[in-house]
Amino acid sequence: MLTNLTAWAKAHPAKLLGAPLFLTMVLSIFYTAGWGIFDDTILRVGTFTLSCVILLYASMTRQGRHWWQRLVDLGLLAAALAAAYRYFWVYEELETGLYELEVPDILMALAGLAVLGELMRRMIGMTLLVVCALASCYALFGRELPGGLAHAGMDLAQMLTTVWYSFDGVFGSTLGVVTSTILIFILFGALLDALGVGVVLLKLSFRLTRHLPGGDAHAAVLASGLFGTISGSSVANVVGTGVITIPMIKKSGFSGRFAGAVEAAASSGGQLMPPIMGAVAFIMADVTGISYLNITLAALIPAIFYYASLFTFISTEAKRLGMKAQGKEAVEPLTRQEKLKGLAFVVPLGLIIVLMVQGSSPAQAGFWALISAGLLGVAIDPGLLKKPAQLWQMVVNGAKSASTIMVAVAAVGIIIAVMNATGLGLRFSEAIQLVAGDNLFVSLLLMAGGCLVLGMGMPTVPAYLVIILVMGPAVQSLGVELIAAHLFVVYYAVLSAVTPPVALAAFAAAPIAQANPLSVSVTSLRLAVIGFLIPFAFVYQPSMLLINDSFSWAGLAMALVTTTAAILLVAGSFSAQGIKRVLYLVAGFAVISPLWWLQLLALALLPVLLIEHGRRGRLLCKQS
Repeated sequence: MLTNLTAWAKAHPAKLLGAPLFLTMVLSIFYTAGWGIFDDTILRVGTFTLSCVILLYASMTRQGRHWWQRLVDLGLLAAALAAAYRYFWVYEELETGLYELEVPDILMALAGLAVLGELMRRMIGMTLLVVCALASCYALFGRELPGGLAHAGMDLAQMLTTVWYSFDGVFGSTLGVVTSTILIFILFGALLDALGVGVVLLKLSFRLTRHLPGGDAHAAVLASGLFGTISGSSVANVVGTGVITIPMIKKSGFSGRFAGAVEAAASSGGQLMPPIMGAVAFIMADVTGISYLNITLAALIPAIFYYASLFTFISTEAKRLGMKAQGKEAVEPLTRQEKLKGLAFVVPLGLIIVLMVQGSSPAQAGFWALISAGLLGVAIDPGLLKKPAQLWQMVVNGAKSASTIMVAVAAVGIIIAVMNATGLGLRFSEAIQLVAGDNLFVSLLLMAGGCLVLGMGMPTVPAYLVIILVMGPAVQSLGVELIAAHLFVVYYAVLSAVTPPVALAAFAAAPIAQANPLSVSVTSLRLAVIGFLIPFAFVYQPSMLLINDSFSWAGLAMALVTTTAAILLVAGSFSAQGIKRVLYLVAGFAVISPLWWLQLLALALLPVLLIEHGRRGRLLCKQS
């Protein structure tokens, strides 16, 4: 191995320059997860600064960059280091007594925020940058606004003290949760990717779904759901698994538009599926005070319903197109090594659950899961030790992914600080209550619409944090249970990735599918429609979440019946024509409404749908 490593290092001298950066990031994450936080200030500020340096270094060394672009990157890198140095100096002064910011302090804070803003633009997109800019403007100039929007006012020094030189803003508690808990799971996902577990999950999914008419599409849903729970990014999941699944879905007879939509909807839903939920579960546990295990238990049944709806809709489309199930010979069997490699996914996940049940922290569970995955990977494929390039790519990918999420969460810290300092979240809550009154349904509609707008163009974690700050108090004030309110927000934050006009997951799938991005986004929205209804279902029937105080077996049974009926009725509308399509669709929405008589009317249509579906199936069999 040492010989191979030396040969690789000689062949890639430029990559050695960044090696200390990537290794420091990975080793600090590993140490923090295994042995705990050594110093909170150093960990938060140091990891954030290292993240900025890593992303800027990666930009500087990228091929095709002009000299002036590299010069800009170098200037940003120097600004990030200078701002971090000044932070420690000012923070020590603030700790020992009263201190008023001086001009160098203000300039260094603005430099640090400028670096964060530019990295936000590059890595996350303009949406989050615009929201942060608006929040900063509101902090500085909100006193000039009319009526209830006005606040007491903040000058530049006060804002920078809150946003930069404290643990209330950029380096707030959310960043602390990410550095102490979430980053180890980012490394875990990068390791599984390097071990080739993603390909194994795809092949396994194809084997398991070969008996279904839309086998390849079902396999894409299953594989994306399994890997999406770890990846934490809808777009990354689409790009990672979609390059394999989308062409296969098209080859089986589905249109490119439908193939891209299936991958987008399935990849987005991975962040709704326990046990990892794309790291959202850990953030939610910190924000709500509810244990991680309870959150994953509450999310289980809604997530199963979401994926069951995708399976049902694909089956409906496959039958409409007259597709037949594939035989065993159509699916490539898994080799013995691939079957064993699946253990590198199953065993660590099982270990996470067992350790959490026994009372271990999420970070400790992730620490041992990472070790077990690495040991299993090497034991199953000893040749990995002779592939330093592949192992090094895992380190680089893990460090870059960790750095990207650090930038995203640090940016959200700006919004959190401004909202807490100005009371904007409470004002927004009061505005919703003023419009909706005591009507919970109208409040939920307003919240759902706001979630989709605020979440468009943002990854799930920052979208969830922004939305729950703005919208959460409004729904909780109407008596909605805490866990239901937060999961409601998570669902719409996730589904904003398939909601036009800014449907990031659908737009990522479109070029792979060679289809029109807007048509892919519209179709993915259609496939994910049950996901938009499920949050209303568990708000009105909270027994679906299992852990709430009002849980009852009768309530759970009713929730299961009505949600299953909603899936079947909406799926039936896909294959129906004319007035029947509208009737089934309306009934699908009505069956999970809070009005019992409306639910009964909608349920009365279900036998009609099933009889008609059976008759159509028999007719297709005769024609074939």
